[in-house]
This record gives sequence, C-alpha cells and structure tokens, in this order.
Amino acid sequence: MLNLTSDCHYFCIFAVMKILTGAQIHELDKYTIEHEPVKSIDLMERAAKAITRAIIDTWSKNVPVVVFAGPGNNGGDALAVARLLADRGYSVSVYLFNINESLSEDCNVNRQRLIEEKTVKSFIEVTNEFDPPVLEAGTLVVDGLFGSGLNKPLSGGFASLVKYINQSAATVVSIDVPSGLMTEDNTYNVRANIIKADVTLTLQQKKLSFFFAENQEYIGRLQILDIQLSKKGMEEIRSRYGVIEESYLRSRLLARNDYAHKGDMGNAMIIAGKYGMAGAAVLATKACLRSGVGKVAVCTPRRNNTIMQISVPEAVMCLDDDEMIFSEAIDTSGYDALGIGPGLGQNETSAIALITQIRRTQVPIVIDADGLNILASHRAWLQQLPKGLVLTPHPKEFERLAGNHFSDSYECISNACDMAEHLHAYIILKGHYSALCMPDGKVWFNPTGNAGMATAGSGDVLTGIITGLLARGYNQADACMIGMYLHGLAGDLAAEKLCMECMVAGDIIRFLPQAFRRLGCK
Repeated sequence: MLNLTSDCHYFCIFAVMKILTGAQIHELDKYTIEHEPVKSIDLMERAAKAITRAIIDTWSKNVPVVVFAGPGNNGGDALAVARLLADRGYSVSVYLFNINESLSEDCNVNRQRLIEEKTVKSFIEVTNEFDPPVLEAGTLVVDGLFGSGLNKPLSGGFASLVKYINQSAATVVSIDVPSGLMTEDNTYNVRANIIKADVTLTLQQKKLSFFFAENQEYIGRLQILDIQLSKKGMEEIRSRYGVIEESYLRSRLLARNDYAHKGDMGNAMIIAGKYGMAGAAVLATKACLRSGVGKVAVCTPRRNNTIMQISVPEAVMCLDDDEMIFSEAIDTSGYDALGIGPGLGQNETSAIALITQIRRTQVPIVIDADGLNILASHRAWLQQLPKGLVLTPHPKEFERLAGNHFSDSYECISNACDMAEHLHAYIILKGHYSALCMPDGKVWFNPTGNAGMATAGSGDVLTGIITGLLARGYNQADACMIGMYLHGLAGDLAAEKLCMECMVAGDIIRFLPQAFRRLGCK
C-alpha cells in the first residue's frame, strides 16, 4: 500500500501535476506493480523500451554505445536498454558495476538476459579493478549507474568514474536522473561527483531537483518519458510539491458579468517610484490596469506627476506631499488591494511610512522590491506583519529578508516555506521556475516564463498583475498562481514574437491580453 500521510503539509489536488520525492516514486512503482497488476521486471522492460525509443529517435546505428550500469534498478534499466539497442543493430559495450556482488533482483534478471542473448559487442562485470574504455567524440554513453534512490554523495571509484565520463568528449544520456544528483536535497552533495548529462531521459515526471537553476548543468536537455505508472496511485499520493497547470487555473477564473461597471471590478492602489524611479511605478500600474481591475490609483512623489499622467492616463494620481520620496502612509479604506515597493527607495522616512502603511491597511497587500529591502533592514518588523501578505522576492532579496545565505535553491525554498508558515504569508520566490510557498506548507512551481524576462522591471510587472487580481476579487492563493502563470505566459508570447535577447519589461505588459485570452478569458 502507499505510505500516505495526514500531515497538513501535504496535499492532493487532481488538476495539478504533483512532484514526488524519491521515496514516493518508489511507492508509486510498488502501487503500479500491485494494482495494474504487472511484474516488476515487466515494468522495468516497459521503461527500457521507452528509453530505447528515445535514443533511437536521436542517434543512428553507426554511433557506438557504451553503457555503464550500477547494481540497482537504474542499472537494471540500463542493461535492458543495452539489450534492446543491440537487438536493433547498435554496437553496444556494457560495464556492470557489481562491486559488492549484490545486484537488485531485476538488475540480476537483466544481467542474465544480456549474457544469454549474446547480442552486445562486449559485456564486462566489474567486481574489483576497472580499466575504463576510451570515450571519444561520437561515442554515446548511457549512464545507468544510480537513479532516484540515491541518498548520499558518490565517493571512491564511482566518483572517479563520474569525473572520467565528464572529462571525456563523449555524449552522455542519463537514465531517469544523472548519476550522483539526488532527487530533492543536494545542499551537501559533492557537485564534482555528479554526471553532466547532455540529455536526461527521466521517467514519468520531473524530479524536484530538476526545478533548481544550479542543477541544470547536470541535466542537459530534459525529456520526460511516460511509462504508464498508475494514475490512481498518483492521485492517492499526497505531495507537498506541485506544478501549476493551465486546466486548474481555468477552473479558478472569475467570470465578468455582462452588466458589470468599474465599481464592481475592484479598486487597486499602487505605492511606488521615488523620484528617478518613476518607471517602476509606470510598469506596476500599467500591469495592474491590464489585469481586469476596474480602477487603479498611484501614490508617488509629486515630481513624478507629469511622467505618470502622460505614461498612464487611465490611472488616478494620489501624490505624496514630498517631492522626492514616499513619506507618509495614506488612507486605503476605499481600496480592495495594495501593491507597494517597486522603485520606492530605502530612505528611512520611506521605511517608517512603509511599516505604518502595512499596519494600517486592512486589504490584501503585495510587497516587492524596496518594500522587501526595507523589511530586510528592519527585521524586527517582520514579527509585526499582518497575516495574508504576498511577498515577491528574488533569491537575493529573500536572503536579505531571511538574514542568511543559502547554499542552493532547495535550502532557499525550505527557508521560504518556514517563513511563509511562520508569517502566514504567500511568498513567491522568483526565478525560471518561480515557486509559491504557501502558509500551509504547500509549494507550487510555475511552468511558464523564459530567460528573456531576466530584465529590469519584470518584477514590477508581476507586482502590478497580482495586485490587480487581488482587487478584482481573487483570494491570495489564486491571485498568486494566476498572476505567476499569466506573467510567464505573456513573457513566452513576447519571446515567441520578438526574441528573448531583445525583450524589455514593457513587452510582458503588451502581451498580457493575449495571455489572458489563452487562459480562457473573453
């Protein structure tokens, strides 16, 4: 049976792609074997056939293949792939590492099949000394040393083999997971001892560690292979992590009444842009206006008035008494959501005004950029924050907010989860796969977006979108998920039309209407 938990940190939502831990992947394999039913060796053969098809689709028979197989089920997959490739006319050399003379049951069965069929060019079972083959350019290495069950860094001979493969000119295809990379936490891993694959053929779904930027150099081009693990088993597993899916967001969209007027659509306030940073206020405001809200007001220093009036004529101006900075909290009783921080500056007067504003505001708040930096330099204020805040830091901003440096993305997300639970806040860690850390411990990764969005002002646009959605009537969780997805989707549409290299933040706003339409809005 599946090892299910009633811990509130875990969840089961059907319209969301779950991300399983290594232990849960093993449990899903077992569930499939018991309930399909299918023998474990036949499930391994199913996986091997999918891997073989992917290899055949990319590399021709004149490419020599060297297979490195470990003693576990990942090695069993590799041995089965070696046999299937040889059956199709490929020249395959196989090295099975059986150092402790303890193969998994299915690995041993595939070892026997390989020996009996005698179709591979050579088969060497390594039990002690190992004379590595020459790995030249044009050679395809199939890495089947260790898979999703690995729970400690590679060392000794396996570490040496990994380094040897990485230093070679051969092309490397890893089965399921590059050997040496763990499926979740690599904080204390030895990164020199991880295979740097050119292609990773992962089984059924992405692993958690695949979502982290620092691991991309090991994964290479990722291809997900469906090996038909039990859908019912997947539904029954309670996973802490998930990937936002468009079908789920479509079901959460609010309908726009045919007889609606602007007063029904919400009233948002943006506080942004010290003098010299009016652009941040312009971007956040324009994005907010494009997110379905009925009205948007902007609080900004007086010297920004002309810029704002010309750039965003649809917005209502609420000018600060100070010419240069945000200096005093305003009354937000007539508004439905507040976005604060873009281009605000970190003047101490602005800092006092910020915390006063947060304390007085009774509607949902989005805090970004300098708003986060002010809180980071006044960390005692964190204990005074109201529940339900939306914080949108990039990793460096979060490190400042947490008062700590993190070794990798897993450690950063783990700490963001702890902070989200402690503050009862919604924390979006921005990145290629932005992660929404929820107050209840759940983590949602956003699949949209691209490297062209790594440009100044992109975060200001996200702040505006989420603020607009909150004012429109979405709760914090839905506003964050829909906002993240739309933000990235608009960026993808912009990159498709323009190109990533020349994108600016304003392009994301330009393509927001298309993103809304793609999501199903009228």
